Amino acid sequence: MSTAPVEVLLVDDQPLVRAGLRVLMADSPDLVVVGEAGTGTEAVRLARELRPDVVVMDVRMPGMDGIEATRIVTTGPDAPRVLVLTTFDDDEYVYGALRSGASGFLVKDMAVDDILAAVRVVAAGDALIAPGVTRRLIEEFAARPEPGRPEPGRPEPGRHRPGRPEPAASLPPRALAGVTAREREVLVLVGRGLSNGEIAERLHISAATAKAHVARLFTKLDARDRVQLVILAYEAGLAP
Repeated sequence: MSTAPVEVLLVDDQPLVRAGLRVLMADSPDLVVVGEAGTGTEAVRLARELRPDVVVMDVRMPGMDGIEATRIVTTGPDAPRVLVLTTFDDDEYVYGALRSGASGFLVKDMAVDDILAAVRVVAAGDALIAPGVTRRLIEEFAARPEPGRPEPGRPEPGRHRPGRPEPAASLPPRALAGVTAREREVLVLVGRGLSNGEIAERLHISAATAKAHVARLFTKLDARDRVQLVILAYEAGLAP
């Protein structure tokens, strides 16, 4: 049985980058570019009109940046998945993009095959972060101060640096009120990067049960994918 190709919207303020990605995807029968945008505002409009499966989003663009565009595009039912692809792997951009609803974060110097594979991964409902970014992301979470205590060197809320995404507040404990003890254990292991199979082995449960626990966490915590569960685990202080 044939499968419909993944419909992709390319968003980048550099026409040459968009053209390059379009040519690469043209050689992949399972991927089809349905539109292009050069600004965040245009990306939001085309995402609503074209309803693509995946939006490949740049960060730095004139006017509305990719972080804000991602936040808007991923809002609402049947929203497309967003894969951020940028030259800048700044930690705040990574965190801002994922907190805004992106399902992946890649840098443009990655291998072409890896970028195309990431589009497929995100379209399938999973999440992906560039390997070189993952460790720094985890370290950034670990270095965050306790709730209520300002981070040294960080501007206080409402006084963040222009052009930078405002750091998200730590997850309030009440946000986990509906999560069972077993689901908290699963969330801890998701936060450590374990797969469903590894979680099942660690907790001595079946893979199907582990998958069911993760699915319930998606619903209870309103998370789109495992990347957001990892973020929530760190914000709740459940991951080292």
